[in-house]
Amino acid sequence: MAKKGFNTTNLHSDRKDNPEHGVLHKAIHTSVAYGYEDARVLAEVFQGKRAGYNYGRQLNPTVTALQNRITAMEDGIATAAFATGMAAISSTMLSLLRQGDHIVSSAYLFGNTNSLFGTLQNLGIEVSFVDATDVSHVENAIQQNTKLVFVETIANPATQIADLAAIGELCKDRQLIYCVDNTMTSPHLFLPKTVDASLVVNSLTKYIGGHGNALGGAITDTGQYNWSDFSNIIDTYKSQDSSLWGITQIRKKGLRDMGSSLGPEAAHHLAVGSETLSLRMDKACSNAIVLAKFCESNSKVNRVYYPGLKSHPQHDRAQELFKNFGALFSIDLVDNVDCFDILNKMDSVVASSNLGDTRTLAIPVAHTIYFEMGAERRASMGIADSMIRFSTGIEDIDDLLQDFEQALA
Repeated sequence: MAKKGFNTTNLHSDRKDNPEHGVLHKAIHTSVAYGYEDARVLAEVFQGKRAGYNYGRQLNPTVTALQNRITAMEDGIATAAFATGMAAISSTMLSLLRQGDHIVSSAYLFGNTNSLFGTLQNLGIEVSFVDATDVSHVENAIQQNTKLVFVETIANPATQIADLAAIGELCKDRQLIYCVDNTMTSPHLFLPKTVDASLVVNSLTKYIGGHGNALGGAITDTGQYNWSDFSNIIDTYKSQDSSLWGITQIRKKGLRDMGSSLGPEAAHHLAVGSETLSLRMDKACSNAIVLAKFCESNSKVNRVYYPGLKSHPQHDRAQELFKNFGALFSIDLVDNVDCFDILNKMDSVVASSNLGDTRTLAIPVAHTIYFEMGAERRASMGIADSMIRFSTGIEDIDDLLQDFEQALA
């Protein structure tokens, strides 16, 4: 049978896994403990010799169903779900890296990820931040102790696009783990596996869940990396197929040891929300390009950052790699216009720190989510004090345009 499309596969994900009583959505299993008639079977589950559930911190049937759904979306081999996107990233880094290791990261990085990498540096893991829009900068930063390269597909908030394909080739040639954060594009717009990504991060809170009602994150192994060549795998996890060594260590350390577990209620919300991912994403992207073009022609706006505009430095790259240009864009206002005044005049656009919601959200970047970075680091990332980031929703475009027009009037 031919492989079904993205929407069909996603919509029927739970049903095809034969859930109890023939329900179409996997039930919310709230039990933390699982009982066994035969204690030997319980021991085999703990030892990884038999599939099953041992304790809610590591595994839960509702979360497993969501993990399977994300794996299918990303065309991967396995997924580990976590309480948040940051939990997924931190669990991955702390599980796979050791003191004395080195990673190369895009300098255009989500503020909290940047903060986490600062923590890694405090723990003795070296981090080099580079302009990842050019693969040569990544290549020049690689050292003898480099283990991993980390990039985002579209940077938040100034929308720089990493040289994704060339970095993938470089990592494959150097046998480095290539970790790509796909949150801004989602698996509907882009599959990092196509550029040889080893691990894919998704903040499920954002576009996949899509309704701002549940936190969650995931790390997906694409099957592209040969874990038998990775020196940091603990011997305990080498008893199974080597393709699963990495995700097993991430799951064991991140969930069992660090406890960053996703709850079943949140997993259910995220799974149901994901069913409309492509519909929401297509509408949000179509709204974003209209609003970005409007802002580009407005006298109160100094600059617009959106990959869908021909003025964007990586527009051609985005057109080649992505199905669409994303739903996030940012603007710099001219000197005599206050970003707070503009935001306070808006009605349909909500001042909020989230993104990927059904509603259009906006935030003054330098004063909030990137404030802790300091002015010097913000400047290196292209973040001006007047910048406003918009996460475009699925409202009627005429209403959004009217709101932008009156706020910028």
